[in-house]
Amino acid sequence: MFTGIVEELGHVVSREGSRLVVRSPIAASDAAIGDSISIDGVCLTVVARDGDEVSFDISKETFDRTSLAALRSSDAVNVERPATLASRLGGHLVQGHVDGIAHVSALRLEADGGARLSVRLPGQLLRYVVEKGSITLDGVSLTVAALRGEVIEIALIPHTMVATTLGSVHAGDPVNVEVDVVARYVARSIESLLTDGDAVEPGKERTA
Repeated sequence: MFTGIVEELGHVVSREGSRLVVRSPIAASDAAIGDSISIDGVCLTVVARDGDEVSFDISKETFDRTSLAALRSSDAVNVERPATLASRLGGHLVQGHVDGIAHVSALRLEADGGARLSVRLPGQLLRYVVEKGSITLDGVSLTVAALRGEVIEIALIPHTMVATTLGSVHAGDPVNVEVDVVARYVARSIESLLTDGDAVEPGKERTA
């Protein structure tokens, strides 16, 4: 479990086949084989450590469902170690289980050093998103500032611009999306009540 508060920007050393190697001094400082680490919002398992470098083996399923397949040597990635029971929950509960890939529509810089980020979500995820609700993009806990059709808008503060990869995205770039786990469970519970326990196909929900 994570909080969506990025601890550092790591950098890809290599990605060969299913093996991803990331230079991440903070994460590597206490990483043990078998530990979980979030890389761009994806929960991965440490399989090797060498100094400041941490290695992960990635399944085809993960490559198919996330943007990790597009990573290249020297690319920056958002890194977060898992939360502990004594951690402050500065963001929101994040599982590291990506729900889908969204694409950046625009990043509009603002005079104070922040920016307005617009992202087009996959349609099936929209029912879990509300204005002022939480969402995770590339492992960063964010608040939805506005919802306009399939596009969500995020107000990025200057700190987020420099401390995460979101400050350097461009239109068309993919980002890993994890919706708020609480919203997902609430939606599932309501669907179950409305259908007497039968599953509801996305887009075919009944209205009260």
